[in-house]
This record gives sequence, C-alpha cells and structure tokens, in this order.
Amino acid sequence: MQYGFVLDQRRCIGCHACTVACKSENEVPLGDFRTWVKYTEVGAFPAVRRHFAVLRCNQCTAAPCVTICPVTALDKRPDGIVDLDKDVCIGCKACMQACPYDALYLNEDTGGAEKCHFCAHRVEQGLKPACEVVCPETAIISGDVHDSQSPLSLALAAAGETATVRRPEQNTGPNVFYLGAHQASLEPGTAREEDMYLWSDRRLPKLALPSSEAARFQRPDARVALDVDHKVHWGWKVAAYLVTKGIAAGAALWAPFLVMIPTAAQSDASPWAPEILALVFLAITNVLLVADLKRPQKFFTLLTRPNTTSWLVKGAWVLMAFGALATIALVVRLLGSDSLAGGARWLNLLGGAATAGYTAFLFGQCEGRDLWQNTKVLLPHLLVQAVCVGGLALLPFVPSPTIAAVAAGAAVLNHALGLLERHGRHHTDNARMAAALLPSIPAWPRASVSAFATGLATTTLASFLALTLVGGGVHEPVLLALCAVFAWLGLFSYERAYVRAAQLPPLS
Repeated sequence: MQYGFVLDQRRCIGCHACTVACKSENEVPLGDFRTWVKYTEVGAFPAVRRHFAVLRCNQCTAAPCVTICPVTALDKRPDGIVDLDKDVCIGCKACMQACPYDALYLNEDTGGAEKCHFCAHRVEQGLKPACEVVCPETAIISGDVHDSQSPLSLALAAAGETATVRRPEQNTGPNVFYLGAHQASLEPGTAREEDMYLWSDRRLPKLALPSSEAARFQRPDARVALDVDHKVHWGWKVAAYLVTKGIAAGAALWAPFLVMIPTAAQSDASPWAPEILALVFLAITNVLLVADLKRPQKFFTLLTRPNTTSWLVKGAWVLMAFGALATIALVVRLLGSDSLAGGARWLNLLGGAATAGYTAFLFGQCEGRDLWQNTKVLLPHLLVQAVCVGGLALLPFVPSPTIAAVAAGAAVLNHALGLLERHGRHHTDNARMAAALLPSIPAWPRASVSAFATGLATTTLASFLALTLVGGGVHEPVLLALCAVFAWLGLFSYERAYVRAAQLPPLS
C-alpha cells in the first residue's frame, strides 16, 4: 500500500484553500507551510499566463529524510505515509538537507521539524486529508497508488504519460503526481526570481546568481510571482565543525609518523601533542555539533534510539571510537609504555581517516543538496584538508621541514580540489547552480570579497609561509602557531562558502 496524491493543475485556481485548511487542521505556525501554492508566470505581454503548482511532501517510496534522521523520528509507515514524531526530533535539521522538495520546516517555537503527514489522523478514521476536502475544484485526489481501482490510480491511468513528478532525477520515488503543470513551475530555478512577490515582500532575498550564470539556468520568459521562502539551516557551526574535526583527525593522521622525525627537531611537548590536539579539537567539534541542535537536551537520544542507516549516527560512533583510541594512546604514554602508545597511534590512523572522511557520506545522504553529492571529490578533499591543518597544528611542537612540506603540498591539493568543486563537472542543474554561487558568498557580512576565493588563498599562503619559516630555520612556536591559525581561518572561510552555497538553489 502506498498513499499518494494527484494534483490536477488544469483545475487548480490558485485559491490557497488547501494551504489554509492544512494550517488550520495541523496548527502550522505563521510563516511555515506544509502545503503551498507557487505562482509562475510564463510568456511576454500581452500573451502571459499564470500557472499554479501545489507543492508539498511527496511521501517518497525511498524517503531520504527517513534514511538520514539519526533518532528515527521520521518513519515510513506500512501505508506509505512518511510520518514524523515531533516529540522525538532533536532538531538537527538533517532531514531538511535530505529532502529534495523543501517539504520539511523547523518549528521555531518547539525546535522540532514538521511536515505534511497526509493528515494521517484523519486517514486512520476513514476521512480524506483536509486539503482534499476543501478544494473547490476537486484538483486534489488522494488514494492508494498500488490499488488500480482507487480514484488516484484511475486519474493517473486516464492521464497516461502526461502525469509528471518533481525532480525524478533524485530517485526518491515521489508519490505526488501532477497533471497539466507547467515545467517552469515544477523545475526549481527554471523561472527567474524578482525582488518582490505578488502582494508581498520576500522574507529572504532572491538568489544572487551573476547575470551570466542566470542565463544558463533560467528561462527569459518565466518568472516566479509567488512562492514560499525557505531558510538556510546549516551555517557557521557546521563550517566550523568541518575545520575542528579536520584538525583533530589530522593530528592523529600525523601521529604514528613522528617517530621518523629526528628527536632534535622535536620539542619536549611533541610526544603528547598529537593526542592532546586531537582530544581538544574533538571536544570543540562535539560542542559545535550539540550547539547546532535546536533541542540540545535531546542529544543522547542519538545513542539511545539510533537509526543505523544515518551517517549522523555512524559519525557519532566514529568520533567516539576516535576519542577513545586517542585517550588510550595518551594514557599508556603517561604510564610509561611508549611502544603501546605507538601501537595505539597506528590503530588510530584508521580512526583519524574515518573521522576526517565520514562527513562525505553524511553529505552524500543530503539528497536536496546536489553540490554535496560529489563524494568522489569530497572524500579525498576532506582527507587532504585534515593532513594540511593537522600538520600545521603540529609544527609549533615538531618544526620539521618534512611536515611543513607535506602540509604545503596538501594546501595546494586543497586549493585544486576547491577549484574543482567550482569549475568541475556537475550532473544536475542544482549542483551547477550551487557551484556558480560559491564565489558569491561574502567573506563576512556585507563584505565585497569572496569567502571562497579568500579562504582558499589564505590557507595556501599560510601553509607556504610556515614552510618558508621552517625551511629557513625559524622554529619560533608563536609564529608557526599563527600560520596554523590563519590556515584554519582560511579553511573556515572556504567551508562557510561551501556549506552555504549548496543550500541556496531553490528546491521548490
């Protein structure tokens, strides 16, 4: 069994009765929507026509929000409805990144995610969803997709191949079907956006695509007259998490190789530095992750009712194992067993690699953010970043020309992979649009310089400055620490652009 909708846009008059009924039935907060009507105007005066598209959760067969939710707050019911337990949600906002249809929103009052649940409380009583009941044109038809005699299936059979779905390239198996909808309404980013909507100001500014790039994606004869703005939910804390996690992982990646560095090139603190750096920055990483939750008091739910398909959960396991191994290496060294500590370091080499790289698979589950889907580039990029920033973190303690040279080489690779994200080949318009937006993210609010370009350049220059200092025999820890800090700030600037740009292309 699989419940779904047919939305007959040939009948829809854009009256918003479905939106109002949904908000009333489900107590949807002001400014949030579980279903809404998008207006798209196509043509040139005087031959202009307004097209309507009713947008909502697609009750996907392979729902990516269910896969990524770390605490099983989202569930695919036996009747096909994708339901959400608002009391269990921890407010991580991962489901909003996973949904390719912008169907989930964050209730700012409760801190939890919410979405259309097909009016399950009504369906269970043999009633139709509220939106279907109030539609004056019977443009909304619900039913069982698997029942060939349901009103929905009969409507689809009559429509034949003219029935369409939104974003089929995401392979989520959407179960909301459109009849007579204009493609400019269903394909996000196709119609150009204006500074204002019909009847209202925009809540958020329109997409800041350069005019040369806008011509690649947008039709000149179509514009969005009314839509719902969707927020960017992952911000500076996620960008900072990528940096601090990279420093922690990088210190562990370098640790087993320090025995190959001449003792004369090491300070008295060098035997302890990798594990201390790893644990300190791992602690900062954990603080950032918890602080980014809208319900941080529910953090431990991630451990007590984990969804093992979610890379948020797998990532938590990786971080715990990594922290445990780093602690063991530090403790056994304190107890005087350098050989056991060395063995723990070699074992934690895998922990460091997993800690640096697991985010590539987490971002890979974010089906709504196509720029993050390029795991073949993102995975090596994260590892290269860890080698760079971790090596620079160790230089004040182990001012080795070898470490400095490898860190500088990793900075060059980081630069190259960043440019590949911007100019490389992307397989969807969503990813291409996000890549085009990368240089447009300011380095700080109202800045005229690009976070993307500034970040890459700063990390590269700081790494080569450290190499120059060490190669010239300048082993001053303060100067080398400043080089490391500037490299970290540069990486943060790049990550901020990368995290934000992927969330800007419209999904609805």
